[in-house]
Amino acid sequence: MKSKRIEAIIDDIIDQYAYADRSDKPWIIGFSGGKDSTVVLTLVWIALLRIREKMPYPFQLRRKVYVVCNDTMVENPIIAFYVEGVLKKIEAEARNQDLPIFVKKTTPKLEETFWINVIGKGYPVPNNSFRWCTDKLKIKPTSNFLLEQIDEMGEAIVLLGTRYDESATRERSIRRHEVTGRRLSKHQTSPNTYTYAPIKELMLEEVWYIINAVPSPWGFDNNVLFQIYADASSDDYECPTVVTDKNHTSCGQSRFGCWTCTVVKNDKSMTSLVNNGRDWMQPLLDFRNWLVEERNLPENRMDQRRNGMKAVNEDGENNGTYTAGYRYKILKRLLEVQKEIQKERPDVTLINNQELIAIQVIWNRDMYFDHTVGELYRTIYDRDFSTNNIKSLDNTEKRIMREVCEDDMKYFNLIDNLISLQETKTLLISKYGLHNDIENRIEKFAKETAE
Repeated sequence: MKSKRIEAIIDDIIDQYAYADRSDKPWIIGFSGGKDSTVVLTLVWIALLRIREKMPYPFQLRRKVYVVCNDTMVENPIIAFYVEGVLKKIEAEARNQDLPIFVKKTTPKLEETFWINVIGKGYPVPNNSFRWCTDKLKIKPTSNFLLEQIDEMGEAIVLLGTRYDESATRERSIRRHEVTGRRLSKHQTSPNTYTYAPIKELMLEEVWYIINAVPSPWGFDNNVLFQIYADASSDDYECPTVVTDKNHTSCGQSRFGCWTCTVVKNDKSMTSLVNNGRDWMQPLLDFRNWLVEERNLPENRMDQRRNGMKAVNEDGENNGTYTAGYRYKILKRLLEVQKEIQKERPDVTLINNQELIAIQVIWNRDMYFDHTVGELYRTIYDRDFSTNNIKSLDNTEKRIMREVCEDDMKYFNLIDNLISLQETKTLLISKYGLHNDIENRIEKFAKETAE
């Protein structure tokens, strides 16, 4: 390594891993696949190889290093596919090189995914004042894994890719929690957890130097990452050029996140990707912009929140959860976008079958029976989505039931709704709450009949 500063960081990592802390508490690297987490893992990997060369067996490499990647399930598809390939390579090469590096992928619980919250429960898409996504999609899944390690080992050390150079705010945050003369700082929220930011003093140029000039220890082509940043860079987000060969022109420091992100006003990285030839992503960008535009329209919102609290503003406009009709509208448009994207990218899935099933369960529990997810999916895709456990009435059975209820079709609707409730509970392999759901539907029927 030509840079003395970078060599000094590797020496620090070696010292911290093998000498300063002789415990077995695991290291956890939060790996997003971006430039900073890639550099952290690169330097740790190099450090582990050098430790093995220097230290006698069996004292070498006793501590496990977990590469933890959180998949929000709405990641930018370009990054998602890139990260998937990188993780497979990391996992394979760690085994080949006999290193204690283990890949762990975390995802939100089904009931907390983005689409379950928006389309199922009717949460308005996130903004700066209601940023529910970070906790549900990112913090909780990773925290759960962290707690597992603490329960097993007593303590854990989280390696961060944060740098002073990122922003004045980030520098203040890092310095506020660091302890002078010590590499480790107490984690802000997790007990028995420490943080270690080995690259905090690196400049952006040095980060790109490592990516462009140092071969990936796990054998992946870093030019792929460089090109993603280059394509995602808008004109006002250009980073300093780090030239190591003629292909390394200017690159960006764009931040990649969820393709659905409505917290930012404009998604500059996705816009730039589209402008740089990723035309197939245009429907994603249009859909995301549509979610932003329609977020606060009173006609899309109910007069109460999910917890039953009144939600009407000073002008008398509704600002509670999304109406059932609007949730259906979002799902319809999402499935149409997914179908369009899959014509060119058949491996892209924007919403999975489990989420579709769970959305139907929530709609039924909310007494929304005007539309079903299955019918919508069939209309758009001309086929049924897989629901292995479901046993619906067939057309003959429905015809017979209509004939029996011919004199008053509201009884047919009631029976059909109750069967739907039973079916969706079967899908979740749990009858919890079914009794209350049925009672609520019958009470609603009684009120409608009385009126």
